[in-house]
Amino acid sequence: MVLHIETFRFTTRSGYSTELSLSYEVFGRPLHEAPIVLVNHALTGNSRVTGEGGWWNPLIGPGKCIDTNKYSILAFNIPGNGYDGQFILPYEEFVAKDIARVFLHGLSELGIDNLYMVIGGSLGGGIAWEMAALQPELIEHLVPIAADWRSTDWLIANCRVQEQILNNSKDPVHDARMHAMLCYRTPAAFRDRFERTVNDDLGIFNVESWLLHHGSK
Repeated sequence: MVLHIETFRFTTRSGYSTELSLSYEVFGRPLHEAPIVLVNHALTGNSRVTGEGGWWNPLIGPGKCIDTNKYSILAFNIPGNGYDGQFILPYEEFVAKDIARVFLHGLSELGIDNLYMVIGGSLGGGIAWEMAALQPELIEHLVPIAADWRSTDWLIANCRVQEQILNNSKDPVHDARMHAMLCYRTPAAFRDRFERTVNDDLGIFNVESWLLHHGSK
């Protein structure tokens, strides 16, 4: 069940001010009855981290690595991800540190002053790093996955390409997804998987048909 924290006014690092609503879900043990694990979702994820349609089902559940019989699992939705019907414009005003501050506000509103663990993948890991920098005493165990503590020049450059695609393409989401898939694999991984093989039905390389498929998902 998606729950909501009362709407509050938030000012970003850049000085932009707006009203925000923060939504979240809780899995496993009730809050304050067990150690709390905060799961920060990635860019295209949401707060449904386990159960039907759960993004983290291989890791989170009864008897799994993050055991719902032992822990309270908390996951916020990044404001604007659309899962709770909330969208943010201009989204460019928000950086990872802003979202970390939003999540910390949510924890305060829920009366949480200790987290057994914060785990996050990709963007969620970056937010976890920022939370730890802002309130290191809050977190016992920090587990960022596929996430550096700051954006590299390579990532900044690819984000600029994504922005150009979204603003200028005739099919922006499709094309942005295609480009994003290139950021999740290394050149060696592409070579080992596709080996310049051809999709005879389409008359294109298999790596191209794979990209087109993911663009259309």
